[in-house]
Amino acid sequence: MSRPEEHRVVHTFRTPAPARRLYELVARAELWPAVFEPAVHVRILERGQGTERFQIWASVAGQVKTWTSRRTLDPDALRVTFRQERTQAPIASMGGSWEFRGDGDGTEVVLTHDFAAVDEAALPGLRAALDTNSEKELAALARLAEQRHPVEELLFTFEDTLQVPSADDAYAFIERSDLWPDRLPHVGKVTLTEEAAGAGSPGVQDMTMETVTADGSTHTTRSIRLCFPGESIVYKQLVPPALLSGHSGAWLFDKGDKDTVTARHTVAIDPTRIEEVLGEGRTVADARAYLREALGANSRATLSHAAAAAAGASAAASAAASAAARPAP
Repeated sequence: MSRPEEHRVVHTFRTPAPARRLYELVARAELWPAVFEPAVHVRILERGQGTERFQIWASVAGQVKTWTSRRTLDPDALRVTFRQERTQAPIASMGGSWEFRGDGDGTEVVLTHDFAAVDEAALPGLRAALDTNSEKELAALARLAEQRHPVEELLFTFEDTLQVPSADDAYAFIERSDLWPDRLPHVGKVTLTEEAAGAGSPGVQDMTMETVTADGSTHTTRSIRLCFPGESIVYKQLVPPALLSGHSGAWLFDKGDKDTVTARHTVAIDPTRIEEVLGEGRTVADARAYLREALGANSRATLSHAAAAAAGASAAASAAASAAARPAP
């Protein structure tokens, strides 16, 4: 059988942002869900000197796809090369590179894809998806790197951890977000659709949620969630709050001597919206503090209710066990 024909697509983008800053954003793949619109979740599998493997879940033509890639990072040449080790149809093979060519006026970013399709009939759709996602990624990269504020001030991660009676019961509480309007006072409405997990794959949830903030205002967000049973639930907000250009997060469940749940957020601040949202004269530091408290408070409230639900489930299970152990009258 002949091998599928390989094709090449090159996307370029010119930006006044410095090449080093752009390279570092691409090099930190674990932050991509908060930077790039198509990226949902990145799981680092291996990391060595100048190399890494990761699995990524991303929205491609309206569907969540996943693949595993190996990358080589060259910080001196400002170049990242990649090759998919495990692909998903209609892709038969995929590789390419990011190159950042700086000069006195800014940087030319060159994103190259070499690919083959499992069926030549799939090529138009594959090319269209590559064009769409590449253009979104290049624009998002430039938008963040062009800001006058340091990237590390705009793009940051924080988390809260709470001990729970049972990580498994807490997982069940977080997974059933369709029940949150009856369980969580800060949630007004949830619309949830779900694609069941396959063998070795997470369940995929599409969740739209209306949240009530402390001042009584409401905002609606839409997220894609990946549910890894008993381990973690990760999410990417498709419609983040007005203050953010990107927001991803995770619920992490740890079973040990003491079961815990950690709520983690990674956010990218949109500095052009700070005064509009927080008021005249407010700064990036104010936005960081506001987001840490607002998002953290909602997560901590969810964690507290999850812990209470887990405690109730444990108490009910203990009572049922005790009743079963008593001799019949």
